[in-house]
Amino acid sequence: MDMRARSGKAAAATARKAVARGERKPGRAKRPPAPVAPTLPVAPPPDPSFLRDSYAATALAETMDRSVNAALARYTTGLSPMAQLAAYWDWASHLAFAPGKRLQLTEKAGKKFLRLVNYAARRTLKLDGATPCIEPLPQDRRFVHPGWSTPPFDVLYQAFLLTQQWWYNATTGVRGVTRQHERIVSFGARQWLDMISPANYLLTNPEVLERTVRSAGLNLLRGAANFVEDRDRALGGKRPVGTEKFVVGRDVAVTPGKVVFRNRLIELIQYAPATATVRPEPVLIVPAWIEKYYILDLSPANSLVRYLTEQGYTVFMISWRNPGPEDRDTTFDDYRTLGAMAALDAVGAIVPGQKVHACGYCIGGTLLAIAAAAMARDRDDRLATTTFFAAQTDFTEAGELMLFIDESQLSFLEDVMWEQGFLDSRQMAGAFQLLRSQDLVWSRVMHEYLMGERTPLTDLMAWNSDATRMPFRMHAEYLRRLFLQNDLAEGRYTVGGRRIALKDLERPLFAVGTEWDHVAPWHSVYKFHLLTDADVTFVLTSGGHNAGIVSEPGHHGRRYRIATKTRADTYVDPESWVAETPVRAGSWWPEWVEWLAAHSGAPVPPPAMGAAKAGLTPVCDAPGTYVLQA
Repeated sequence: MDMRARSGKAAAATARKAVARGERKPGRAKRPPAPVAPTLPVAPPPDPSFLRDSYAATALAETMDRSVNAALARYTTGLSPMAQLAAYWDWASHLAFAPGKRLQLTEKAGKKFLRLVNYAARRTLKLDGATPCIEPLPQDRRFVHPGWSTPPFDVLYQAFLLTQQWWYNATTGVRGVTRQHERIVSFGARQWLDMISPANYLLTNPEVLERTVRSAGLNLLRGAANFVEDRDRALGGKRPVGTEKFVVGRDVAVTPGKVVFRNRLIELIQYAPATATVRPEPVLIVPAWIEKYYILDLSPANSLVRYLTEQGYTVFMISWRNPGPEDRDTTFDDYRTLGAMAALDAVGAIVPGQKVHACGYCIGGTLLAIAAAAMARDRDDRLATTTFFAAQTDFTEAGELMLFIDESQLSFLEDVMWEQGFLDSRQMAGAFQLLRSQDLVWSRVMHEYLMGERTPLTDLMAWNSDATRMPFRMHAEYLRRLFLQNDLAEGRYTVGGRRIALKDLERPLFAVGTEWDHVAPWHSVYKFHLLTDADVTFVLTSGGHNAGIVSEPGHHGRRYRIATKTRADTYVDPESWVAETPVRAGSWWPEWVEWLAAHSGAPVPPPAMGAAKAGLTPVCDAPGTYVLQA
């Protein structure tokens, strides 16, 4: 018997004795613990970091995607083809599963064809009652020449208008299509139809044919010369023909003044007084930086700045620097701090102890609203009143510009700006020309290249060609936070890490909307009535985004409506407001000056130019240097 057997028996005997003594309960005997095997070092699990993308790989992939989009944008005028394809797929797929809509469109096409055939037959046989099948829209001036009422051009333009109407029916009212996609598809159809309009071609335009016969074709030679000249100027980066008659500082932007403050973003111009005494509260104007400031100081006859100084106001104007690639990271808040707030600080040093009438135009008005709301939140009461020219703070009704604002389009545009560091003025001009292609593209083709006539350039048209660039980060923030997300109107916009609210605007407020504004539709501007707690005086004037603002006294054909809503008044919707508010002839400028006077003190001697003690000595004469940057 080996030792292990003997030890096992001994252990069992010991256990039995323990049970007998009651020290243990009967049961299986405990086995001695097994010897523990020596532990070996265990290798740690493999590091999964190799499964993750490296920073370099992620950056490379993003750079490739951005570069592809930026290259593609050169051939699409900055429009995202993905956004267009998504819209057309949405429309086409829903139309494919809408047999009732297709049947209705077929019926409409048949009826329109029969109407056209009946009209053509009556015109051919010279029968009575051959009234046109359809009339152009009031703003459509392409077919007003008498030649369009003679065969075969009458049938041709009627066929075009009926086709245009049918395509509008086809691209709208399809159940299930999103509102954004419906508008994109309808807009695209209108662009294609405008391109193939019979008014755009020699053989189908009776007015051009008549001119060609009368001038023995010289109009076409002049038109060809005009085309070559315009092409060469465009390729050379030069401004259009005729702009040489409107030199900044010589012909436009000539109101006397001094640049009294300058930083890396703005020059602040203080204009010389034109009267012996002035109102104690100065006027600070924050213009848009999409274009040069001098739209408000054009020729002496239509300069709003000159008009204000002649009415006894001290006027200050911000002139924005034209950014370059080095400014790619300039933020929207930099425009507030280095622009509006820095200018307000300088005005306060030059005219100490006086509140300021602040005025913002277009995107400058949006910036002013943000700055004023932040000031109200922080109990900064330096503003006497606020005025907004064609400025939006709620972007849910921002007109056809919203066609270019969705996630796909913004990502595409951000990639374009990311590559360059800015959005080029020509890229912005392309979008605006698409919005008004009938007036800005095809009308020009007909008059300048087919008729051979140069349209005389006005100071406003010359200014419109003097565009600026948009820094990458600022413009991306503006489009995403304001246009796409509507953060300002919905109370999510932050300044200094804290939210602001337009409801805090309680100072008297003056807002101007224009009837034909394609940039800031007046219904959108009208929302100041809903968004603020101020007494709102609203003006609706004739004209567009620019021409409606440049509305000097004596301007032929101008008209406007004006009414004030106090805090105690109930809300009136825009359509009811128009119906209830009478039309007045003339310029709205005197109304604004009268409103400013009602919120100003008695006239006093004008302030000095600049403030030497505050380090604000005049730098140079107006219009300054930033406005001259190309």
